[in-house]
Amino acid sequence: MSAPLTPDWLTARPIAHRGLHDRVAGIPENTIAAAEAAIAGGYAIECDVQLSADGEVMVFHDEALGRLTAETGLVRERRAEDLARLAVMGGPERIPSLPDFLGRIAGRMPLVIEVKSRHDGDLALTRRVAAIVADYAGPVALKSFDPLVVAAFADLTTGIPRGIVAESRQDDPAYAHLTAEARAGLAHLLHFAESRPDFLSWRVDDLPNAATHLSRLLGNRPVMTWTVRTPEQVERARLYADQMVFEGFRA
Repeated sequence: MSAPLTPDWLTARPIAHRGLHDRVAGIPENTIAAAEAAIAGGYAIECDVQLSADGEVMVFHDEALGRLTAETGLVRERRAEDLARLAVMGGPERIPSLPDFLGRIAGRMPLVIEVKSRHDGDLALTRRVAAIVADYAGPVALKSFDPLVVAAFADLTTGIPRGIVAESRQDDPAYAHLTAEARAGLAHLLHFAESRPDFLSWRVDDLPNAATHLSRLLGNRPVMTWTVRTPEQVERARLYADQMVFEGFRA
């Protein structure tokens, strides 16, 4: 197995979860404004991506539109040009496409892209993300909860760090369709030989655990931790991780 790809920038700056968003200040998550705020604050940026109905990558966390826009329905049911017109949280910000998002960041700060998955074997989003980032000159890393996605990026990209996002308890409804064996594999990193991640991104309240400890100690793979919101979680991150994905304060 090849050595992990772990450039120094991967752990150099605290990572602003979905950008440095601030609802009170009118800066919605996963928008150009949130990315610009992170850059101004000196923070790396994390964002989430979903696929539109016509195959474009949109920077948006939820499968459904209702929490952040005045529309209902699923992101994957709308065309990119329609999504790009939707106001986020009723303000001036719109849902950006990943090419537009990268164009605005323009390598000024590292970016960690979380590729969403329904754990159904569909790699359309994965392939489109790989094609987009291949032409991006700035520092970027890719991560996903889905080991299949992380493994696929090994073949679809060159020189881009790949990370597995994980938690030790699969109690989210998104995991309900998975077998007990599959959920155990996610919880304990049993897919390691297939996914071969360069870094881990683990839920902060699940630290420490055997998978992250051994990955740091024996595998030389850094651990990000998410989502850090409280002083207690900051301390946990300091003790058991190499970098944190944070929100709600300035790190």
